[in-house]
Parts: sequence; C-alpha cells; structure tokens
Amino acid sequence: MLRTWVLVLWLLAATIAASLIARLVPFVRAQAPGESLRIAEILAGPARDWDGDGVYDSRADEWVEVVNNGLAPLDLAPYRIADADSTIRYELSGTLLPGEVRLVTGSMAVAQQRALGHTASGLSLNNSGDTVILFRVGAADTTQVDAHRYGTIEGASDRSTGWIDDPATWVLFDGLNRYTGAGDPQGNGCPPTPGARNGCPLPVTETTWGKIKATYLGDR
Repeated sequence: MLRTWVLVLWLLAATIAASLIARLVPFVRAQAPGESLRIAEILAGPARDWDGDGVYDSRADEWVEVVNNGLAPLDLAPYRIADADSTIRYELSGTLLPGEVRLVTGSMAVAQQRALGHTASGLSLNNSGDTVILFRVGAADTTQVDAHRYGTIEGASDRSTGWIDDPATWVLFDGLNRYTGAGDPQGNGCPPTPGARNGCPLPVTETTWGKIKATYLGDR
C-alpha cells in the first residue's frame, strides 16, 4: 500500500513539474516551410585571423554565415544562432536584403554575450563536430528555422562547409587545407567565402590569406 502511494505521489509531482516547464520554456517547433533565412556556411576550426582584428584567436575567429534566400527584405531581430544543446550563442539584428548574407564571428558573439551579462563563450563550435541551429523567437513559441550538423572533416583547420545553389546540398570548402581522405564530404578545392555568397567562380590557384581577406572581408 505504501509503495502504491509513493508511486502516485511521484507521478503527481512529475505531472506538476512538466506543466511548469511547459509554461516557462517556449515550445520549439520543427522548421516551418517558406522560411527564407538559412544557414549558408560554417567555419568551426579557424587557424588564422578570420575576424580581421589583427589577432588570431580560436574562439574569436570561428564564424557562421546566414543568407536571406527569399524575395523580400527580412527583419533579423527574431532570429537566434544556437549550437547542438540549443544554447543561444548570438542574437541577430538589423535587416537583410534578398540574396544578402550576414557574417557572425566568434568575436561578435563574445562581445554581445558580455554586453548582455552572459558567459562569454562565443559560438562554441566544436572541431570534432557540432550542430548549428537557427531559431526564430515568436510571442507564443520558438521555431527551428534551419540546422546543419557537421563532422570532423568539416571542422578541421580553415575548412568551411556550406551550400552554393541548393540549401539541401552542402559541400566542403577546403582550398586552404585540402582534404585528401576517402570520407564525405569531399573537398571542392575552393576557399571559404565569409561575408559573400558561396561559390568558386575562378580556377583555384595559389594565393595568400591577405588576398582572400581583402576580397571577402574588405577593410575592417
């Protein structure tokens, strides 16, 4: 009899706890059709000064790029970048025109986290593999807009992963650190393209990081 009452009390407590959690934590839905903001490119293993501040830092120089893949300007205020455990790493802002991309570096995430009084962990992209998630926060719930999981091949030094024409088909940009193994994805020999639409319009030739930074990051 005692065991029965213990079980009843335990189930009641679990029900109450679940109800409280449901009220406190926004409901997260799967990706909604027609969303125009997409994750475009991810670089998790920086080995150089990607944010252009003159100093290499493994946390500050990680980056994620998003693109407005729709036909109308997009307000970015409701959108958040998170990692595999759904921890919000960066709150987007401003407006993104159709076809325009927005680069978010680890240093930008650190600065925002400090300004908000949060732990300054940056984007926290694991080189061994991780998932980048894009959320849209609404009044009633939170929607997962996009997500991409990458592995150790994509997380190696100065390689990025992204899509060029089809958001469903991701490729490896390994022009700065060629991948010669037999795993997937295979590299396309093109360098990462932070702050620009993904592609490889010209034949791959020997270059320098200074030239690449001038092309894609400009004067910062």
